[in-house]
Amino acid sequence: MQHDLVHAIKSNPKYHELVSKRNTFKWTLTIIMLVIYCGFILLIAFNKELLAQPVFAGPPPSIVTLGIPIGVGVIVSAFVLTGIYIHRANAVFDKLTREIKEEVL
Repeated sequence: MQHDLVHAIKSNPKYHELVSKRNTFKWTLTIIMLVIYCGFILLIAFNKELLAQPVFAGPPPSIVTLGIPIGVGVIVSAFVLTGIYIHRANAVFDKLTREIKEEVL
């Protein structure tokens, strides 16, 4: 019985659509996060002067440098990308999963 159910799910075209969409979206978000993170690390390695500049110039000089908001941006981008994935999973992937269940069961 279990083997038949697995075969029915795997042979469903919507299952293949789900797997394809999920993998494409997953890798897209992964690449975006890697570009953001690696870009930040490369900026640290090769342009420390930019990150050391104060956010606000003028008397008195700002103690907050550009590195701080850029670093916070990297962290926030991870949360934003996670939220985007969750939204897409709830809107698209769960819908396809329900349709597959309805067709197979």
